[in-house]
Amino acid sequence: MQLRTVLATGTAALVAAACLTVAGPAAASATEPVSHACSPAVSLDRFSDALDKTTYDGTFVGNFSALALDRDGSLAALSDRSALFDLDARTLAPSKVVPLADERGAALDSEGLVIDRDGTRLITSETEPSIRRYSVDGSILDRLPVPASLQVAPAGRATSNQTFEGLTLLHGGRTLLASMEYALSGDTAGIVRFQTWTRTKDNHFRPSAQYAYRTDAPFLGVPEVQSLPDGRLLVLERGFTSGVGNTVRLYLADPRHATDTADIENLTGQDDVRLIRKTLLTDIATCPTLGATAKQPQPNPLLDNIEGMVVTGRAKGRLEVLLVSDDNQNAVQTTRFYHLRVRV
Repeated sequence: MQLRTVLATGTAALVAAACLTVAGPAAASATEPVSHACSPAVSLDRFSDALDKTTYDGTFVGNFSALALDRDGSLAALSDRSALFDLDARTLAPSKVVPLADERGAALDSEGLVIDRDGTRLITSETEPSIRRYSVDGSILDRLPVPASLQVAPAGRATSNQTFEGLTLLHGGRTLLASMEYALSGDTAGIVRFQTWTRTKDNHFRPSAQYAYRTDAPFLGVPEVQSLPDGRLLVLERGFTSGVGNTVRLYLADPRHATDTADIENLTGQDDVRLIRKTLLTDIATCPTLGATAKQPQPNPLLDNIEGMVVTGRAKGRLEVLLVSDDNQNAVQTTRFYHLRVRV
């Protein structure tokens, strides 16, 4: 038997929906246990479409590409249309939106987000690519150096809109890591680079080691990474096939024994290059639908264009992980939040 999660658009109804369920097929007994398992390691608590196609303070709420927890416990949600929202971590209700821009006042293709220990925001844009530090009010404070090879051609070997998608600060706060979405020109398709920066004494970051990660297939990219206290990473792989829908998989990855590839021009599967090791935690297509509906073909109607991820806590030995989809402000896509429990 499958129970359907009740969803609503109002804030008060959203809070109630987090725990309210109703019976599924009439033939099923209301007393049967409900499985929320996606795999032995992952379960889906609930999902919410409450913010889909809404606005706040005159700004479209959606296009979400990254999530982060702020120091006050609120949730930061980054739109790839140059806007950073503050959301209530429990209800998801927006409480603030800050516009973002580059040094010339132009819009960003903002994709990755980290809230640093001093409260400043580190934000990637994948067109150059770049990482800038912003104040809480959206003023630019700093810009990190990016290795030449990771820059978009002709300056480097990256393809525009296929660069820095994921961003995370490793445990201890001394190392920042950004994941490229797809391979560089000259690298084997499916092998993507993870670049790190080390914090300097004056609180800037300088480029440091680089690692290589292989996706399951060349059409899959890496939209997000999140660090864990032991040095491992949660990694999302995502792709889209027209007429079929999205593929979204969650991995546990370990970069601690991977080869530093910063000085290797082309990654072509060399035997002496140790890639980041990874273990599949779940394919989101295997999660229960919980009553979700899709506006276009999907292997599972729960699926959409999932791009953002943040670890929000730990309970009963499992990580609490929140995912969000980027609706691209498209009528056939949905802004959807997914509440997972993950055992690593």
